[in-house]
Amino acid sequence: MGNLMGSWRYKEPSTVEECDSTWESDSESDEQHQQQLGEEEEDSGISESISPSETGRGTEQLDHGSPQFVDMLESSTRMKRSFYAAKDLYKYRHSYPNYKEPRRTNEYRNLRFYLNKIPLVPDGIYIEEILTKWRGDYDKLEHNHTYIQWLFPLREQGLNFYAQELTQDEIKEFQSTREAKRRFLLAYTIMLDFFGIKLLDKNGNVARAQNWQDRFQHLNESQHNYLRITRILKSLGELGFEHFKLPLVRLLLEEALVEGTLPNMRHSTLEYFVYTLRQHSQRRALLRFAQRHYHPPENFIWGPPRRKRGPGTSGCAGTRAGKPEVTDRSAGKARSPKEGRNQSNLERETEDTDRSEEWIMAKGRIDTEEYIETIPL
Repeated sequence: MGNLMGSWRYKEPSTVEECDSTWESDSESDEQHQQQLGEEEEDSGISESISPSETGRGTEQLDHGSPQFVDMLESSTRMKRSFYAAKDLYKYRHSYPNYKEPRRTNEYRNLRFYLNKIPLVPDGIYIEEILTKWRGDYDKLEHNHTYIQWLFPLREQGLNFYAQELTQDEIKEFQSTREAKRRFLLAYTIMLDFFGIKLLDKNGNVARAQNWQDRFQHLNESQHNYLRITRILKSLGELGFEHFKLPLVRLLLEEALVEGTLPNMRHSTLEYFVYTLRQHSQRRALLRFAQRHYHPPENFIWGPPRRKRGPGTSGCAGTRAGKPEVTDRSAGKARSPKEGRNQSNLERETEDTDRSEEWIMAKGRIDTEEYIETIPL
């Protein structure tokens, strides 16, 4: 009855705006930051469409295969955010508000798999075999499509219907089981290596791996892996590693928008990866960073709602009213893709775009398995 009553109270969002509370201010300091940005932020938001006649001006002189021509074509039509993506991530961030626990007895199959007591189905492979034999076997990790739902379980059904959805009780048991969490982190490092990334420390900071060039090229071309990354980010949050998300998404944003190594990933990063973060202060910091590096800038549709000046007002108008999801403004730490540089505070970066960033070089490397053993779980 409790679940039924809860579903009655839940109102299904019907627009992207109802799904996204990112730009709802949660503190006075954020209000002050918006005022500092002034007109620059006022002009952000969904771009206006451009008429065909305006688009045609000057295109005759451009090579139709050039990036400038592609950008101009992209800006010629109104870009829209995906309601499907916004709704999916809204439900995840709010812990599936209309979710009903399955009636069958909870068998804790995900936890038992991670304790090496049962194999994944249908392949019959145990977790220890994956952790000891699959690392670096990129062909197997690329072409096998049944393991990812077992390695990174969620409270939603994936493509492998043999994999069981997580439940609240199983999540609690998993988070309190040291051996399961240790193996989960090892599985995470295997997938990071597959993507060309390495885990640096217990805060989840990441950097390019030694083989990043080959792996990034593959990742840029093999876009079904973007669905895997979304799942991994969600699973991190479910199983007690929410703080691991920010560094990974920050690195992927920089590679897609600044370094240009993952250009095909920029849409997935902005539509999906950013919105797996439950703290909207962190999402704001990432989106402000992305907005400064997005081209063409008028097509950046993930910024704050467009604000209009009223009579006798200056700077930015008030923000939308509404309850913030989380009031903790801790943005965590992120790494640049190069040599594991660590930014002291991602939110602080947005306060002064001309301020030079200070980075801390990652010192030394530790064998992954030995390192995982040192992380307090």
